Amino acid sequence: MKKYLLSIFALILPLLTIAQEAQEVGIDQKIDQAFGDATGWFVGFIFYQIDFGGGVKVFWVLFPLILGALYFTFYFKFINFRGFFTSINIVRGKYDDIDHHESLVGAGDSTPGGDNIETIAIEGAEGEVSHFQALTAALSATVGLGNIAGVAIAVSIGGAGATFWMIVAGLLGMASKFVECTLGVKYRDVNEDGTVYGGPMYYLTKGLKSKGLAGLGKVLAVLFAIFVIGGSLGGGNMFQVNQAFQLVENITGGTESFLHGNGWAFGLVMAILVGIVIIGGIKSIAKVTDKIVPFMVVVYVAASLFVIFANYNMIGDAFMQIFNGAFSPEGVAGGAIGVLVQGFRRAAFSNEAGIGSASIAHSAVKTKYAASEGMVALLEPFIDTVLVCTMTALVLIITGNVTAANGSLNDAEAILLTSGAFESVISWFPYVLTVAVVLFAFSSMISWSYYGFQGWTYLFGRSKKMEYTYKIIFCLFVIVGAAASLGSVIGFSDAMIFAMMVPNMIGLVILAPKVRDELNKYMKAIKERTS
Repeated sequence: MKKYLLSIFALILPLLTIAQEAQEVGIDQKIDQAFGDATGWFVGFIFYQIDFGGGVKVFWVLFPLILGALYFTFYFKFINFRGFFTSINIVRGKYDDIDHHESLVGAGDSTPGGDNIETIAIEGAEGEVSHFQALTAALSATVGLGNIAGVAIAVSIGGAGATFWMIVAGLLGMASKFVECTLGVKYRDVNEDGTVYGGPMYYLTKGLKSKGLAGLGKVLAVLFAIFVIGGSLGGGNMFQVNQAFQLVENITGGTESFLHGNGWAFGLVMAILVGIVIIGGIKSIAKVTDKIVPFMVVVYVAASLFVIFANYNMIGDAFMQIFNGAFSPEGVAGGAIGVLVQGFRRAAFSNEAGIGSASIAHSAVKTKYAASEGMVALLEPFIDTVLVCTMTALVLIITGNVTAANGSLNDAEAILLTSGAFESVISWFPYVLTVAVVLFAFSSMISWSYYGFQGWTYLFGRSKKMEYTYKIIFCLFVIVGAAASLGSVIGFSDAMIFAMMVPNMIGLVILAPKVRDELNKYMKAIKERTS
């Protein structure tokens, strides 16, 4: 560990000088412009908007995400609803004895004729983390800035009615999460030392090979690995620390803050904290997230409920605005379709259902039934979108912060809008929200570091040298993200996150029958246990 920390500091020192110079002479803006010119075509393609007329423009990436979620909802006979309470019982540990029964064979099956072709596994290997830890590790990457800033932007542009469609998109996304996380466990690799390697790279490679599509699977897996590395360094790292720094700077005085112009210092502290956690891998990450995420979600939801019930006489009117606005909005750009688009867009950006990232964290779970973790994973969009996003929307609606003028806000400004809404009822809450945002950003970064690391090892191997190389690079990007104003870099990394959807969704649709078999196997085991 000492050698690793010395390596980080050796690389950090020259980077601090570069970052400070960049702020003084505007080098970062020049880099940003050059990078934008080189990658603009890719960002433009991923975020291309189809114009439906009447002011309604829809990102094409929303279509496969929403249509895929609809398909899985019907294909699995509404598993997102009928499996909800079973999922809660799994997280509670009610069916742990099924997972740990020695005679069972499920996830990680490397027996002759099994689906896990070329699996590196040891018999009886169970994984690294519990169902609850896997859930919180994945949630930590999704619950955060999108729930606070994204919702503010959505309801500002689409009105209160956008909330209804966010909830619908969240409920549908539960089915996509179920499919991808079941596959993540089913086709994972387990090293001799017990370390788990999983995610779309592995189920695309091995799953499609079992379907006679080995060539396609390999191409899709490589593409996904490249995209997830880019997404981890940008949207899962630089963007997170950049937005957290802006909020901390604002709460400590804005341009008069002692942090103004010293983003590198904030980034350095965050980089050290991130580095300490990610050295230990998924077990270390899970130990942090299973404490941070539940605590911050409870604090945020409790504060939201306090604001809502402090204005209890407005609750009925708020829900009327949501339902009426969802179908017959007046004065909102694009009408009902525009509201639907805003709701679906922000929900998809928030819970990442169908992107494939969450399956990487869930694949490390201790289980012998792949579908058990798929069931746990379907709770993610419910917590992230149906619960947290709805709380944010209700606070904004009740406090009167839903105006079209706020639709042009960036994420940092939208967080301040949400902060102001809470402040109107709880005067000191902006300070708590600032801490929450920093912790959400921190937990997102450590989880995304694991996602990117899995893509990195898939491409470059599993040696310690390759592991430390990626982790050092990730920590350096924390400093860059806090110190620079690299808008094009962040735009490019966001595009890479949504590009992950393309290879992932192809694999999910093709492998859906495999997931159905796993679900039937697990539900049969539960039925036998309870009969």
